[in-house]
Amino acid sequence: MTSTLIRLSEAPQPSSLFVNGAFPRRRWLIALIGLVGGFLLTWLWNAELVDRTIGFSVADSVLGHDAHNTPIGSIGSGILFALVTGVAGSFTACNVAAFGAVGPMLGASHTRRERVVAVLRPLGWLTVGVVTVSALYGVVVGLVGTRMPQFSTASSVPGHLSARSIQSMIAFGLIGLVMIILGLAALGIIPDPLAAISRRMPNAPLVLMGALIGGFLIGRPYPLFRDMFRHAASTHNPFYGAAAFVLQSLGNILVMAVIFLVIALISGGRLQRWLAAKPSRAAVLTALAFLIAGVFTVLYWDVRLLSRIGLIWFPASPWT
Repeated sequence: MTSTLIRLSEAPQPSSLFVNGAFPRRRWLIALIGLVGGFLLTWLWNAELVDRTIGFSVADSVLGHDAHNTPIGSIGSGILFALVTGVAGSFTACNVAAFGAVGPMLGASHTRRERVVAVLRPLGWLTVGVVTVSALYGVVVGLVGTRMPQFSTASSVPGHLSARSIQSMIAFGLIGLVMIILGLAALGIIPDPLAAISRRMPNAPLVLMGALIGGFLIGRPYPLFRDMFRHAASTHNPFYGAAAFVLQSLGNILVMAVIFLVIALISGGRLQRWLAAKPSRAAVLTALAFLIAGVFTVLYWDVRLLSRIGLIWFPASPWT
C-alpha cells in the first residue's frame, strides 16, 4: 500500500492539456532544437511556391476560373470562395502553427472507433476557438473593414512599412510569442500559464489553440484571403463577414483534421502506445511543435518582413 502511494506521488502530474508534467531530462537541448528548427523553417520557406503555385492552383481548379483575378460577384459566390480558398490555403505560412496541437490529440486508445473519437473530440474544442474569433473578426470587417489597414492595397517600400504590414507583424508576433511560451511550458522551463484555467475548464488549451488559428485572419496577407476580405468589407454586411471568415478558417482546419484522422487510423494505435509508454515523448513532441511553429511565426512575419524592406538583415535562401 505504501509503495503504491509512493509511486502515485512520483507520477507526472499534468497541469494542462499541453503540459503533462513528464519533463524530459535534456529540456534545454530540446528547446534549442526547437529554436533552430523554427529558424531553418523560416529560411527554407518559399511563400511563392506554397501560396501561389499550390494555393492558387487548387482554388482555380475547384472554382473553375482564375480565383485571384476574377471579382467575387455576390454573397453566394463569396461564401463558396471563402470555403474553397480556406482549403486551398491550408499550407500557407500561417497554418504551420496549427500542427502544434498534434501531440495532445494523439492520446492512448485501442479500437479504431476510439482513435477516431480521440481526434474528433479535441478538434471540436479547437473549432470552438476558431469559430469564435473568426466570427467576431468577420463582424468587425463587415462593419468597419474599409477603414482597416488590411483593406489597403498599398505595399511596403524600401525603408518603410505599410499599415497592412504593421498589422500583420503585430498579429503574428503575438501569436508566435504565445506558441513559444506554450512550448517552453511543455518542457517545464517556465510555469504553465494555462494551469489555473485548466483546473476549471480542461479543454481551455484547445479553445486557445483554435483562437490562435482564427487570429491568423487578423494579420493574414495571403492574396486570396485579401480578395475575400475586401469583398466582405465592401458589402458592409457583418453577417456575411462572419459567415465568410468562419468558413475560411474551417476550410483551413479541414485538411488538418483529415491528416490527424489518417495518422490515427494507419498507426493502428502503435503511435499512441509509443507515446503512452514514456509520457515525456508526448511532452517533447508538443514542445517541439510549438517552439518550431512559434519561432517560425515570429521570424517569418516580423524579422524577415523587416529584412525585405532593408531595415535589418536576415539570411535569404537561394529560392526566396
